[in-house]
Amino acid sequence: MSKLFIGGLAWHTDETTLRQKFEEFGVVEEAVVVKDRDTGRSRGFGFVRFTNEDDAQKAIATMNNVEFDGRQIRVDKASDTGPKGGGRGGGMQTNFGRGGFGSMPLAPSNPVPGIAYGSQQTYNMQPNKLCEQALPLAMGLSKERTC
Repeated sequence: MSKLFIGGLAWHTDETTLRQKFEEFGVVEEAVVVKDRDTGRSRGFGFVRFTNEDDAQKAIATMNNVEFDGRQIRVDKASDTGPKGGGRGGGMQTNFGRGGFGSMPLAPSNPVPGIAYGSQQTYNMQPNKLCEQALPLAMGLSKERTC
């Protein structure tokens, strides 16, 4: 079984048209045009699944960068990474979005040096204390630093 990604489809291309075209290369197990879940309109890409790998390779060789249904399409082997989220309402959820700062991540069992993790790490900083040498150093008056 081999799944192909079909990109650049015309908005009016439907699953029947897609299936009929790719059946010219062999037995098509599935043909899907991906649609926007809110509007129901095509998102301009789809997938075709062949039962035979050789048929899929013929389709890629013949149909990639060719005009189909009024648009030049891209045909390539589909990646097996699965859904990545994204779009509206999908994707990874964190506490960092929508204003505010949320909480910092807790330190793992093997913390990475130089990474700040939550309140578990002390920083040895003295708030509201200015180094006596900072101003003259910034003005170029002194080359020595004592802090």
